[in-house]
Amino acid sequence: MLDIEAEKRKAVQLEYPELFDALSSLLFKTDPMSINFETNTDEYEPEVGTIIPRLKLAQSETDVQQIVHEEFCRWFTSQAAGSTEKYRGIAAQIWAEWRRCQSNTLIIETPAD
Repeated sequence: MLDIEAEKRKAVQLEYPELFDALSSLLFKTDPMSINFETNTDEYEPEVGTIIPRLKLAQSETDVQQIVHEEFCRWFTSQAAGSTEKYRGIAAQIWAEWRRCQSNTLIIETPAD
């Protein structure tokens, strides 16, 4: 299972390299699970690898907040993840990054006249 998860994460990282790095960095800095030991900068990559694919279904910051909370419950436990409210600020930042990523994609994919 770990190999499959690692392969899926790598595919997400290749599809969204800037977003993947931005969200990994964001989660490392905000450290919602208190696992930042200064040197383990890749610690939140598994979570980012499962959050990004779900962002395609998000319509709002609230949706992102729910997604992030669900993924942290999945990767840790619901008790360790805490309440959905804990992820409000993180969700706002992820939503902004996702919207920026989508805007950049639209610019790249839009043919020139």
